[in-house]
Amino acid sequence: MSDDYLSKPLSFGGSQSSGIAASPQLQPLSPYLNYDSRYLQAQPEFIFPEGASKQRGRFELAFSQIGSSAMIGACIGGMGGMYNGINATRLANQTGKLRRTQLLNHVMKQGAATANTFGTIAVMYSAFGVVLQYARGEDDDFNTIAAGGATGLLYKSTAGLRKCAIGGGIGLALTSLYVLWNMTGVGSRKLSDLKSYM
Repeated sequence: MSDDYLSKPLSFGGSQSSGIAASPQLQPLSPYLNYDSRYLQAQPEFIFPEGASKQRGRFELAFSQIGSSAMIGACIGGMGGMYNGINATRLANQTGKLRRTQLLNHVMKQGAATANTFGTIAVMYSAFGVVLQYARGEDDDFNTIAAGGATGLLYKSTAGLRKCAIGGGIGLALTSLYVLWNMTGVGSRKLSDLKSYM
């Protein structure tokens, strides 16, 4: 974009040939809104402090990760509860209001339990990620993999050493697959495609 328009004088509605003043239905609501919008396009869209990263850190991302994990868990648990409720009420030959109440009970109970599980795992993962970022001074793929492994270890730590090791392995495997998915560029391409549809 050329900057030659910056040398031209501003017109504040004196000439009726162009801009907002050209059409009567687009007249500004107040004289304070009569400005040349070309000047706004020369400014950066976001202002970052000196030396600041141009992307959100782990702490800022933690809130959306925890909330979305809890909602995804509620949806998955609700669908599982609906399936179990339909089977249980059919086997008990329940009909009418009793069946609807039992279905709601199954959906709410299993949905809340799964949402709590997913939310707890997301809180642990986010906490480990933030602590590792502050301890190491950088945010990279190692933090993601280490946070996933530590989350699995901590989540299953009360179930014994064998299940604790299995939980850590699952956490390591899932976060390693996520890092590989991002490194191949598939994740960034899919996100850019998704943004183009919005």
